[in-house]
Amino acid sequence: MLRFLTAGESHGKGLITIIDNFPAGVKIDEEFINEKLRLRQSGYGRGARQKIETDKIEFLSGVRGGLTTGSPISFFIKNKDYENWRDRMDVYKPVPEESKIHTPRPGHADFAGSIKFGLDDIRNVLERSSARETASRVAVGAICQIFLKNFGIEFASAVLNIGGIGIETAEILPDTHAAKKKGSELNSDPFFSETAETDRFSIDIFDPAIRQNIENSELRMPHPELEEKTKDYIDKMKAEGDTVGGLITAQVKGVPVGLGSFTQWDEKLDAHISMSVMSIQAIKSVEIGAGVKSAYLKGSECHDSIYSQSSDKEKRRDSAVCGFYRKTDNAGGIEGGMSNGEIISVICAMKPIPTLMKPYLDTVDLNTCEAKKAFLERSDVCAVPAASIVVESAIAFSICYFFLKKFGGDSFAEIKRNYDGYIKNEQ
Repeated sequence: MLRFLTAGESHGKGLITIIDNFPAGVKIDEEFINEKLRLRQSGYGRGARQKIETDKIEFLSGVRGGLTTGSPISFFIKNKDYENWRDRMDVYKPVPEESKIHTPRPGHADFAGSIKFGLDDIRNVLERSSARETASRVAVGAICQIFLKNFGIEFASAVLNIGGIGIETAEILPDTHAAKKKGSELNSDPFFSETAETDRFSIDIFDPAIRQNIENSELRMPHPELEEKTKDYIDKMKAEGDTVGGLITAQVKGVPVGLGSFTQWDEKLDAHISMSVMSIQAIKSVEIGAGVKSAYLKGSECHDSIYSQSSDKEKRRDSAVCGFYRKTDNAGGIEGGMSNGEIISVICAMKPIPTLMKPYLDTVDLNTCEAKKAFLERSDVCAVPAASIVVESAIAFSICYFFLKKFGGDSFAEIKRNYDGYIKNEQ
């Protein structure tokens, strides 16, 4: 079964990742992986560290002659900033007492992690719990995307909202699948902004013009007219020493029907996607399809009716011939824990980064129980654009996991035969 492990600290020598059970014969595009790593480091509102690091993947095993070998893939991403932290992060050199941290920062893993492992220095927690670890996960997701491209599966992501500026609804579905409410005015629904226009509620981030907007945006936002207003807000937060979060969407198209299963709780595709996305640092909620909006709809408005472009009974099981389709995609491409052939649409909320430039959050010294103010650690004002790349990568791993489980084989050629046979004979 496809799996991966990561290791490394934020200011250690680097990050190490092992991917196990990845098929042989997949051509690796190193430039694609490094571009995803670059995007993870970019975005308006990032901190000074991004000017130090230039992440690049260095394969250590599992790739030869540009193709995967079937052996475990291992790779290294160097931390250039390690040189500035060598004395404090040395493997053997004892840590001076005056360098130890005892005051946990609210919102981080500091408090629970220190107590869980019985540590007397919070740096042992914050180094590993740092979002620096997501560089490994972006590289893993990029490798999964490279493989899935061969089967026409595409991924896209965007930032919908930063600090309340942007698209104001969770109904972010492709235009051709836009949900249509009946019997009520959209702007009277308590889930929606009263001033928002209905055509802003749907967005197809695969549309070439929209994708170009996203790529041209330092904030990865699809609407250029919101760019400067959002940047001004981020600048304001920086001046105040504060941070800001936002909403992210990621979508996948070309996913065949039947990834995942209804037979067991831990075999459900949407459950795995939710776990993958929620495991990303600072992500606090995940919605699939209409998400929370589903609670405000009637059943007749919520569920996606099925249509066919062909009535030929001899071709009824071939979706490519019958042309099965939906007019809505409130399910977000997943029904009963399985992909249904529609675009998979995920929205998640990222909280503001809890490391603030002004140490005004209250905390306590874990050794003395004295009241303290949270200490400063280098941080970002806004990392939502970068997080959108991480979310896309996390979803790519989930899709790849179930794709290989469905069409499993040891080599790319074997998987391709299995896939082609399923598409031809089973759907």
